[in-house]
Amino acid sequence: MSVVTQVPAYAAPARKAPLERTTVPRRPVGAHDVLIDIKYAGICHSDIHQVRDGWGEGIYPMVPGHEIAGVVAEVGAEVTKFAVGDRVGVGCIVDTCRACEYCLRGQEQYCVRGITGTYNAIDKNGEPTYGGYSSHIVVDENYTVRVPDGLALDVAAPLLCAGITLYSPLKHWQAGPGKKVAIVGLGGLGHMGVKIAHALGAEVTVLSQSLRKKEDGLKLGASHYYATSDETTFEELAGSFDLILSTVSAPLGLDAYLGLLKVDGALVNVGAPEEPVALNLFSVIGGRKTLAGSMIGGIAETQEMLDFCAEHGLGSEIELIRADEINEAYERVLASDVRYRFVIDASTI
Repeated sequence: MSVVTQVPAYAAPARKAPLERTTVPRRPVGAHDVLIDIKYAGICHSDIHQVRDGWGEGIYPMVPGHEIAGVVAEVGAEVTKFAVGDRVGVGCIVDTCRACEYCLRGQEQYCVRGITGTYNAIDKNGEPTYGGYSSHIVVDENYTVRVPDGLALDVAAPLLCAGITLYSPLKHWQAGPGKKVAIVGLGGLGHMGVKIAHALGAEVTVLSQSLRKKEDGLKLGASHYYATSDETTFEELAGSFDLILSTVSAPLGLDAYLGLLKVDGALVNVGAPEEPVALNLFSVIGGRKTLAGSMIGGIAETQEMLDFCAEHGLGSEIELIRADEINEAYERVLASDVRYRFVIDASTI
């Protein structure tokens, strides 16, 4: 692939437009690049936010997809980390400045100059990036991770965003034996939060709008499951948790959830609502509580997460779809009608 090549992809041609089959350019394989034959790409709720300009003005045509699993098809002349045939993944980041304190610390997601996103971004050559809803992608080896043999590629794909998005804060806030952790929302993010928190040894509770998915939550590793639509839930669980992770993309009543924390507890947001949220500061002052956020993870931590998931058998729960079902899948995600992550079979693109 010594020259720019056009590859098939599914793209949104304009803001809020349905995705359609097209072709997009892939750069030549540089000295430190790997060409990946994409096998599977997960559908993340953030794909929908960005396609529909929910988080700001997008770059069109937009090829979403930052949960990518595939096989190395070609390597650059100076690549040392991968060989043709290796099973690999790509998450939300394809480049950073590589020089700031956070990049040097392995926390590339907080790069001072800003990350280059896998899609809906402009790369260092001034070209738009196109994501995983395509047949192939070219990525620098330093932003590529290895998928362990213990994980099938289809269930591994969502781990590149959903998995690391939950693993990073669970590790940072030291979820483990003796800790009570609540996961708000049992969806694409939340179900991985339950699995990972349980595997880390924490006592896990799911807080969901209804009890509709209770059986699933308990099977995934939760010890308790409560409906947040029941007002007595907030009375019964007041002061119960060391850590609460909110995975929902709609505004929460933060004060009510902060009331569920113990003294020195933390409410960490990994879901990203499009609208502002309200907060009474007495909700954090009263118990020396922390209201925080967390964004994906660095490259090394993403590899650590994949290895952990392989060790514990923690693939994502998926529904495999054809590429021509993407638009329908988006509507089903918005209706919470998926258990628990749509994954595109890239051979159908």
